[in-house]
Amino acid sequence: MAQPRALLSVWEKSGIEDLGRALSAMGWELLSTGGTARALRDAGLEVTDVSEATGHPEVFDGRVKTLHPAVHGGILVRRDREDDMTTLAELGYGTIDLVCVNLYPFEATAARDPPAGEAELIEMIDIGGPTMVRSAAKNHSDVIILTSPEQYSSVLNSLSESNGDPSGIDDSTRQTLALAAYQSTAAYDTAVSNELESRFTQRDTPSQIHVSSGSGTELRYGENPHQPAAFYPAGGEPSGLAAAVQHGGKPLSYNNYLDLDGALKLARTMVATCSDFEHGCVVIKHTNPCGASVDKTQIRAWESALASDPESAFGCVIAFTMPVEKATAEVIGGHFFECMIAPGYEPEALEILSTKKNRRLLTLDPIKPRSDEVRMRQLDGGWLAQVQGPPAINWNDVKCVTDKQADTSEVALARFGAAVLAEVKSNAIILVSRTATGCATVGVGPGQTSRVEAVRIAARRAGERAKGSMMVSDAFFPFRDGIDAANDIGVSTVVQPGGSVRDQESIDAANEHGMAMLFTGTRLFLH
Repeated sequence: MAQPRALLSVWEKSGIEDLGRALSAMGWELLSTGGTARALRDAGLEVTDVSEATGHPEVFDGRVKTLHPAVHGGILVRRDREDDMTTLAELGYGTIDLVCVNLYPFEATAARDPPAGEAELIEMIDIGGPTMVRSAAKNHSDVIILTSPEQYSSVLNSLSESNGDPSGIDDSTRQTLALAAYQSTAAYDTAVSNELESRFTQRDTPSQIHVSSGSGTELRYGENPHQPAAFYPAGGEPSGLAAAVQHGGKPLSYNNYLDLDGALKLARTMVATCSDFEHGCVVIKHTNPCGASVDKTQIRAWESALASDPESAFGCVIAFTMPVEKATAEVIGGHFFECMIAPGYEPEALEILSTKKNRRLLTLDPIKPRSDEVRMRQLDGGWLAQVQGPPAINWNDVKCVTDKQADTSEVALARFGAAVLAEVKSNAIILVSRTATGCATVGVGPGQTSRVEAVRIAARRAGERAKGSMMVSDAFFPFRDGIDAANDIGVSTVVQPGGSVRDQESIDAANEHGMAMLFTGTRLFLH
């Protein structure tokens, strides 16, 4: 067997000395470049520079070093083709049997705060690395391709069993490594494309959708037991639910993820729009808020959110905008909830909440204020994308259109109501009221085909608490019946976008009933 050769050229150098040492001990020749070659030599290993193998020096500050037939010929040559091997020999090049490459940290550079400048970012677009990875992966039947330190030990174990012979790596392993290689370059190209589009264009939504993810985690099942499911973290640095730390409890389910996403979006909106109140609490059931509150104290935020609909809150998902306090955990007590997410927990609070073993308690620190972000949805035959964020209402332009005028405190309550309403499925109606030290929902009517029916549902949930409340609607009232129904339950103020050809009928109804009505000019549908 001819002496096998490995080309090692990595940015992330963890484990590279051990890999080089093990290959060298098994009789492999090591080719390398730049900083990787220095690291291997510093570890006492004999290394051949790629420039020696190519007969050409690295140029342009390392921009060109591996883009040469001596490299790619050695990788791509088909060992079972006599004409390929003859041509390689005539050129004076040798085969390369293992390629170990990881790429320049483009994503990390792009994600820096403050952002990296364009010139620095462009230098982090790897050219030679992806080319070698794709070449080796294309010829994986003859070349072992390593793109992550996590792969080193298993490949070395297999090579050790075959006394260093590359043929000791079976076809299944080679295919797995090749697939991982193509996935790594696909994710890299996605990151480059998305970042440059955000910098080079003024578009609000992408011209094309390119998505990459981390490795998926299989879930027990999907929304129902007969549906297979998995969770895939977004590519790059973990964020959102992928960055949350779970403290005990069963693994998260598909439905848990959906409800936690709804809870987290509303909690982030509260942080962005209700900063006058220190604490926010969200109670989610089947992705809809069944209760939400902001308050000066966390206990009251929890109690007010729960009071909105304690029946629906059985088996709910809870989010807090501040670390959970011991006193709050004591008040929650034995209430049955599936999951809770917060920026943290006081040690005693975590201990109290963990007494029921099936609760999933998650920490996401920090829970960042929500800002505009592109959200995508797959449908049959394509994708939809839109910008979503906190309600884009200019409260200075909101108009009171009735004889009875709304005061400043009602505008503050409307701001809270709009923040919650934006996360309730349409048609949506919510009833909100001032509490002693905050704001809270008292009734939620989500996801109805009839707006007046959504009013009735919110009213049933609120009961006597509907009296004196504010009704907030995600879209205009096409008829006055919704305003009449609101008056029947004691609503004092109505907040809606306006824009119906029958707006005057709604205004007249509000005037007849002595109600105030605000037009925001902003619809808040959520489908």
